[in-house]
Amino acid sequence: MKNSIGMTAFILASILAGVVAAQGMLQDYAADQMIAKFQKATCEELKAKKAEPPSEKEKVAMEFMRNDDQAREIFVKKVAAPVMNKMFECG
Repeated sequence: MKNSIGMTAFILASILAGVVAAQGMLQDYAADQMIAKFQKATCEELKAKKAEPPSEKEKVAMEFMRNDDQAREIFVKKVAAPVMNKMFECG
């Protein structure tokens, strides 16, 4: 009986670790995509993009960040410097 409980706890911990790792990979991917978008785009392209409504993917990502403080903090720490540098370049 004790082995069964221990094995169940181990399996659940493994699943949770996998979910957390996957979430981190998604955050990294989203941050990397945003950084790449800002680094590759011209100032004119970014200004034009600002006027467009967000895509469905962007809406989902923004909602996720609104609801997960830790995910938002990690994302912002990764993208803040490259995005701000581009903003300064573009005025």
